[in-house]
Amino acid sequence: MTDQSTRVARNDDKSRYEVFYDDELAGFAAYTEQGDQVVFTHTEIDGAFAAKGLGKVLASGALDDVVRRDEVIVPVCPFIASFVRKNEQYDDHVKWPNE
Repeated sequence: MTDQSTRVARNDDKSRYEVFYDDELAGFAAYTEQGDQVVFTHTEIDGAFAAKGLGKVLASGALDDVVRRDEVIVPVCPFIASFVRKNEQYDDHVKWPNE
């Protein structure tokens, strides 16, 4: 979904990326930072916004931002890990947990 009514923003104060739908917070992907590594720990989309493709919008927006910042993606969250496995453009920017 690339609708103009969606946007992803990094919220440093809460250590998460947030996805908005029509200016309402619809979900987030929480992370911790360890040096140049961004460890994604949990992703959640509010049930009121289900079936709108916002999980994919959130994941791609967050991961693209990490790549732009020249940081490393560490996908601990199962949703983010699954998204990374399906999108090979992130392969060079990933450090899998327990590697």
